[in-house]
Amino acid sequence: MKNSSLDHLQQALDKRKEEGTLRTLHPRSEGIDFYSTDYLGLARNSRLQQLLIDQIINEPQLLSGSTGSRLISGNSDEVAAVEKYIAAYHKYPEALVFPSGYNANLALFSTLPSRHDTILVDEQIHRSVHDACRLSNAKKLKFKHNDLKDLREILKRQTGPCYIAVESLYSMEGDLAPLKEITELAHRYNAGVLVDEAHSFGVFGHGLVSEYGLQDEVLAAVITYGKAMGAHGAAVLSSELVKSYLVNFASPFIYTTSAQDLQWRSIQTGYEFLRKNNGISEKLQENIRIFRKQGLQTPSSENSPIQAVLVPDNTRLKDLQKTLFQKDFLTYAVYSPTVKAGTERLRICLHSFNTEKEITELTKIIKQFIQ
Repeated sequence: MKNSSLDHLQQALDKRKEEGTLRTLHPRSEGIDFYSTDYLGLARNSRLQQLLIDQIINEPQLLSGSTGSRLISGNSDEVAAVEKYIAAYHKYPEALVFPSGYNANLALFSTLPSRHDTILVDEQIHRSVHDACRLSNAKKLKFKHNDLKDLREILKRQTGPCYIAVESLYSMEGDLAPLKEITELAHRYNAGVLVDEAHSFGVFGHGLVSEYGLQDEVLAAVITYGKAMGAHGAAVLSSELVKSYLVNFASPFIYTTSAQDLQWRSIQTGYEFLRKNNGISEKLQENIRIFRKQGLQTPSSENSPIQAVLVPDNTRLKDLQKTLFQKDFLTYAVYSPTVKAGTERLRICLHSFNTEKEITELTKIIKQFIQ
């Protein structure tokens, strides 16, 4: 029997289909990768894979389930040791790991701010932060993307506790946040800074907070491992006070079964592999320079692995992506309403494993299409 109470669901899906923006799941495509966030190629690195295989053979218990949440039976020696390793690596007092970056942001931003606080978010920050802000019951205000003047004017008007939420490298625009200037503003107006480092970790060493030496100025940073490290999971870097508060009050931490020890071991192994193979990130930067030399117009930073090419029309953008796919180039098209109408874009992700020939051929096709 048809349930008429669900008609609005079908109507919403039908509208997406008419607009050409309906999301569907597809098998992973074969082709030249310019769309994944595997920036350093570690998800496909056979040497790293062999290191993990060897550890599993020697310690098969790594494959076992954790048996419960961290506060019950899931707090293994493995996860505790990995947190200490991560904190020391990033020069933070403490680290708290989570199964994913979304989960980490949900815990951090839904727990630290309270209903009497204000969260000032960059208008292009990740959706996970917006979802978390709703759970916090705090007042959320947006400031214009990377606009220090707008941020300062909003800070001036606040009377209670404030948090400033930014990404160090933005996934849609591919540009960097002015972290030093933001922390200076935060210090002046007594606000806490929370930084999502999902796309900068590994690409820029330990992440931009560490690169700039801002650990004492940033209240908490979120590092995720599903991108440059090619693994899975995330860590909140913070003080002992903030970690203890999250352990006691963050629902996404308290009520989640801990991941198996293999996930935590793969993270530490990834850190050690990066430390011994820093030439991978140098190769990535070389490929970014090759791309930038091709002369495509982009709002992205010159050393960012994310390079956005604006194609302000959903239909034209879909045609461009289809043309590239027919040539075996895998790219990611970002349509409105995911981004504002008129700012639709092809998001190109560059990697250490892309060749110069692949990069120049990709840009040649794009130029021919948009000219």
